[in-house]
Amino acid sequence: MTAQAISSTVYEPTSDEKTWATLAHLSVLVNLFTGVLGPAIALVIYLAHKDRSRYVAYQALQSLILQLIVWVGGGVLVALAWIVTGLLIAVVIGLCLIPFAILLSLAPVVAPVYGVVAAVKTSQGDDFRYWLIGDWVRSTYNG
Repeated sequence: MTAQAISSTVYEPTSDEKTWATLAHLSVLVNLFTGVLGPAIALVIYLAHKDRSRYVAYQALQSLILQLIVWVGGGVLVALAWIVTGLLIAVVIGLCLIPFAILLSLAPVVAPVYGVVAAVKTSQGDDFRYWLIGDWVRSTYNG
């Protein structure tokens, strides 16, 4: 197959699809103000477009899963790290865990940056995939 034949099979999302995919990724920024509404927005976009656009549905589902992992799972992990650190501080071991707990606390700061990068890529029509999440979502979505 020639390079031209390969490029002709590549799907080019419409302007509307790019906009909705971008909004799905930018929903992570809503968490900065509300704490939890970002995944709800990504879920609504996914449900609204799952039968209309595979591109938008895939991008929104990735955004939803990333936010659930980082904000919900990460929040629980950070809380547990600080609880363990606080309990162990009485025996001095907890002092060694403070840097680890601080590092875990930075995860919610990284997610919005990653979401903005994804939003920029999808606004340009790229098929953005989050690291680890994108391939898993694609395999379950296509399966």
